[in-house]
Amino acid sequence: MINPPKSENLPDAIAQLAPWFHNLHLPNGTQTAPNHFLGDFPAFKWQQLAPHLPEKLDGWRVLDIGCNAGFYSFELARRGAIVTGIDHDVHYLAQAQWALKQFDLADRVEFKQMQVYDLAHIEETFDLVLFMGVFYHLRYPLLALDIVAQTVKRLLVFQTLSLPGEDIFQDTGDRQINDRDALNQPGWPKMAFIEHHFAGDPTNWWIPNHAGIEAMLRSSGLQVIGYPGHEIYLCQPDASNPACVMSWNQKELLAATGKPWHLA
Repeated sequence: MINPPKSENLPDAIAQLAPWFHNLHLPNGTQTAPNHFLGDFPAFKWQQLAPHLPEKLDGWRVLDIGCNAGFYSFELARRGAIVTGIDHDVHYLAQAQWALKQFDLADRVEFKQMQVYDLAHIEETFDLVLFMGVFYHLRYPLLALDIVAQTVKRLLVFQTLSLPGEDIFQDTGDRQINDRDALNQPGWPKMAFIEHHFAGDPTNWWIPNHAGIEAMLRSSGLQVIGYPGHEIYLCQPDASNPACVMSWNQKELLAATGKPWHLA
């Protein structure tokens, strides 16, 4: 774990914890990354999302996957939620833990070092799950989505990089083994695989198209109910269309997550 900053002076502490990916607006107006290359990030994404979530989240348990320095965790805690933020990166968790003290939200927010796949080994479910800016960094993305979907009680906010275009090919039903031309049509659900780097980042593995995102969400037992902003999908569990991993394909998920599938 990265050591906490030694200085109590905010600018010095911020500098010691740099680099920052979340531009947090601290209570006294100081910002952690005022010159962020994306602008006031992620505040501008929160402005898109915020109107689509309940203003009062009292009694809600929230999971923030890939919480980074905790921006969304803090915003949701301010609405009354009890929030668990998880990230695998100790650098960002150190920032989040320091910022937690600045916002005085320790009674509502807890940060844990976890991989998204670790969620397969907890029994807890959450009223609201944020799964934003993580999917395309995962080597095993659909496994992660299947795991995450099982933690959602009410709402999931899903966001990922996507391919240009919003075409949806309507007839994606069964095909014969040699009938593959439709798979190349615009709007057929697909993902581009990044073998090397994308935007200089070796952990950018996958970029799906819009149709692929919606198809994967449906396949994981979720229903898209809104589009708060660019590449953001608001979802809820779909009881009429449960995920295949909860029925005929359950043993594969159990095996992939290290659970005793032969007992299913």
